[in-house]
Amino acid sequence: APPLRRRRHAPLQNHLLGFLRVASPLPSPIHPRARLFLSTSTAPAPFSLEDYLVAACGLAPAQARKASKKAYCEASKHAGKPFEEFSYSRLNSASNPDAFLALLTGLGLSRADIAAVVVADPLILRSRVEKIRPRLIALRDRVGLSTPEIVRFLLVGSRILRYVNIAAHVEFLISVYGSFERLLVVLKRNTNLLKMSLERVIEPNIALLHQRGLSARDIAQLCSNAPRLLSYSPERVKDSRMFWQAVSVVAHDTKEKVAARLEFLKSTLGCYESEVATAVSKMPSILGISEECLHRKIQFLVNEVGLGPQYILQRPALFAFSLEKRLVPRHCVMKVLLAKGLLDSKRSFYTLAQYGEETFKFRFIDSHQDSVPGLADAYATAHAGSVPVDGRIATHSL
Repeated sequence: APPLRRRRHAPLQNHLLGFLRVASPLPSPIHPRARLFLSTSTAPAPFSLEDYLVAACGLAPAQARKASKKAYCEASKHAGKPFEEFSYSRLNSASNPDAFLALLTGLGLSRADIAAVVVADPLILRSRVEKIRPRLIALRDRVGLSTPEIVRFLLVGSRILRYVNIAAHVEFLISVYGSFERLLVVLKRNTNLLKMSLERVIEPNIALLHQRGLSARDIAQLCSNAPRLLSYSPERVKDSRMFWQAVSVVAHDTKEKVAARLEFLKSTLGCYESEVATAVSKMPSILGISEECLHRKIQFLVNEVGLGPQYILQRPALFAFSLEKRLVPRHCVMKVLLAKGLLDSKRSFYTLAQYGEETFKFRFIDSHQDSVPGLADAYATAHAGSVPVDGRIATHSL
């Protein structure tokens, strides 16, 4: 009986074995290592932004290396994590960059134009074409910018354009400054102007200036010398003594006088025009200080305190402090305390100069009256203007 059962099931077994033979591949004669080599060698190479910048954008290898590093660093900074941890990025393949380059080419930008734009802002390659296309078209059709002007704008304002449509801002600011060329100069120093609300910030500030009697030309001059002024909230502008001092200077001084003041700072400090412009934008009341007063303060800060020109320009509030009432007396106190070992050598003069009068006396004079008995009298003498500008004061008796 058992043999008969085996014979009866034999056809079914043979039929199933046939299926297994079809489903199972024959052993490969290729060595496993060879198969691994073949599979990896035929796989597409991972996308390299650096190579793409060379091949598609025409950048030199050194430029491409620097630009790709800049793109990854900015992307990581914006996301708050290393680029390697991104699960997805529009810089991980050529798809989005290709679409963006096609957009720029369609707008008439040459290969050299595109290379310049990408070098200035490599992250622009990850911009969503469906969002940035209408923004670029608005600059062309609404504002009336030519292709060369669009290129020049992208070299300055592409980062803002990536996030918002700024055609209305550009159109309005051209009317304020008088030309696209002048606006570009301002934007090189303050691109944040393009992010400020026209209705809530910029236009109300312009209206305030008109109310104070400034003409359109005066406003253009003032806001060119201090482009951050239009970025301030209107409430701050109304209450800012510094702001209205600058307004007074522009309203009553000629353009030549203001330009001469800027040139004086540039030549006296031996710095770049852009550095002076930045300092003035932080503190426009500098324009209202006479050249003689500026010169005396610069001489003291450089020769006596030992501050560098760039350091001074980065802290323009130093120009606003009285030389006789604050800078010289406090430097005298600083020298005495340093000589006695009562002041941290890392403490900067700028920090001491910033304190209000009562706070300064409490922290640096009254607290040392036992260890330096004559310090209060010496400070009072210096504060009364009895100490020469070189800050020399008799310290042997202290």
